Amino acid sequence: MRNIKLTIEYDGKRYSGWQRLGDDDKTIQGKIEATLAKMTGETIEIIGSGRTDAGTHARGQVANFKTSSEMALQEMLAFLNRYLPRDIVVKQIEEMPERFHARYNAKGKKYSYYVWNETIPTVFERNHSFYFPQTLDLAKMKAACQKLEGTHDFIGFSALKKTKKSTVRTIQELSIEQEGQMLHFTFVGDGFLYKMVRIIMGTLLDIGTGKMQVTEIDEIFENKIRKQAGETVPAQGLFLDEVYYQ
Repeated sequence: MRNIKLTIEYDGKRYSGWQRLGDDDKTIQGKIEATLAKMTGETIEIIGSGRTDAGTHARGQVANFKTSSEMALQEMLAFLNRYLPRDIVVKQIEEMPERFHARYNAKGKKYSYYVWNETIPTVFERNHSFYFPQTLDLAKMKAACQKLEGTHDFIGFSALKKTKKSTVRTIQELSIEQEGQMLHFTFVGDGFLYKMVRIIMGTLLDIGTGKMQVTEIDEIFENKIRKQAGETVPAQGLFLDEVYYQ
């Protein structure tokens, strides 16, 4: 049995997220599994590095699957990109050791979030950024980013209800770059809780407008109360850029 690793790019606009939901084929996982079944003649289940929500995009999602097919890797790559929808592309295909697991072996992830910060919206970026016309204090937002970096319990910045698992995560980098009217936020960490990036983004925007103060970051860490943080921003500005492995 071969273990095949895929690096995948997709535009999440018309999908219900990564995870297959029963017979619903409106998911990234469902589309890829159906194409793999067509290619191999087998029932294939792919394992993703993690789930992405409805509307979220990816430049570097990673998944693996097991198959008895003897098809060459380049033939697999050509088949997948021929028969997958145009908004899903397999960028790279590799044969991995039997024990490789896309989710359990992941050591970290990199995300980007894009905010179109201009009074006039943009037609071309509307599905790939969050339109936010209010004036922002970038200095205060960057100070908040520094507070969020490091190892913390991020339960107050997540949409998790209850969990027995640890909610402590480490953010190695949280930075802001201004590219014309577009603000590009970069998140690099060892893992992210459910909707954590989008809630942190809502908090940063509240700090940028003066609705919240930088010091409130410490209070959210201490109190662990979700409603003290900002709103969850829309998914269309979020991209999974890369998954890190040893």
